Amino acid sequence: MLVGDQRQGIRNENRDFLHFTGEPLAWERRHMEQIKVADVSFAYKEAPNRLILKDVNLEIESGEFVCLLGQSGCGKSTFLRLLAGLETPTSGALTIDSVPIKGASLERGVVFQDYGLFPWMSAGENILLALKQKYPQKDKKELKTIILDMFEKVGLDQTVYKKLPKELSGGMKQRCAIARSLSVDSPILLMDEPFGALDAVTRARLQDLILDLWSKEEMKKTVLFVTHDVDEALLLANRIVVLGQSPSNIIYECRIPDEKRATRDTQFENLEVLKLRNTLIKNINRDVEKHIE
Repeated sequence: MLVGDQRQGIRNENRDFLHFTGEPLAWERRHMEQIKVADVSFAYKEAPNRLILKDVNLEIESGEFVCLLGQSGCGKSTFLRLLAGLETPTSGALTIDSVPIKGASLERGVVFQDYGLFPWMSAGENILLALKQKYPQKDKKELKTIILDMFEKVGLDQTVYKKLPKELSGGMKQRCAIARSLSVDSPILLMDEPFGALDAVTRARLQDLILDLWSKEEMKKTVLFVTHDVDEALLLANRIVVLGQSPSNIIYECRIPDEKRATRDTQFENLEVLKLRNTLIKNINRDVEKHIE
C-alpha cells in the first residue's frame, strides 16, 4: 500500500486533473463558442532559451473534432497541457469564449495516454473523486449510478467498479479514463494519444467508441485529439492540424466535410482520402528533412 509522500509523488497529471482553480465547483454544461490560441510560445523554465512551441495561432470552433498530428517530440502533448491549464504559455494568449485559461477546469476533460488512474483506488473510486467535485450536492449512491451507466456506454462490466487499476487490462483502464471524462460531461475533451499503448484490436474498438459517442451527441463536445498516426487522424477528425518539428508551429491544416470523412471500410479505398493521406505524410516528411538539413 502506498502512503503519504509515496502517493503524492505519483502522477502529477492525476493531481492536476482532480484539483481545479478559478471557478465554482458546481456548474452546468454550457455551449462553448471558441478556443483561441494567439501567438503562443512555450519553453520550460529550466531551459528558457529552448522553445518547444513558437508563435502558434489557432481557432477551434464549438463541436469540432480536431486531431493534432505530428512526429513524436514536436510539442503536441505540451500544446494539449497548455489548453488543459496544466502549463502556462511563455508568451501569447489562450482563451475560451475570450476568457483566459488559468489552471485546470471541469470544463476541460483530459484523457492521458497513461490512463491517469490512482493505483490505490478502485476504478469506480477514481471516477467518483472527479464527480464529487462536479456534483457536490449528490450523494454517493446517485454518483455511483452515473458511473455504472457510463461503464455500460463504454463497454465495461459493472464489476469493474470495485477493481483496482492493476487488475484491469490496458484497454479496460483506458475505458475507465474515458468514462471519467465523459461522466463529468465537460464540453471540451482533450485526449493525449490515448490509444497509443494499446494493441491494434483494442485501439480500433476504442476509436470507434469515442467517435460513436461524439457523433451521437446532440450538443457535440469539442475534441482535441493528439496523435502521430496519420490514419487515426483521418478516421476520427473533421479537422486536422499538423505541427512541425520543435520549435513547433502549424505547418499544415485541413477541414474534412462530413460527407467526405473516411470510414474504417473506405479509408484505404477512397481516392480523396488517400490523396489527403499522402499530402499529410509529405508535409510531415518535408518538415523533418528541412530540420535534418
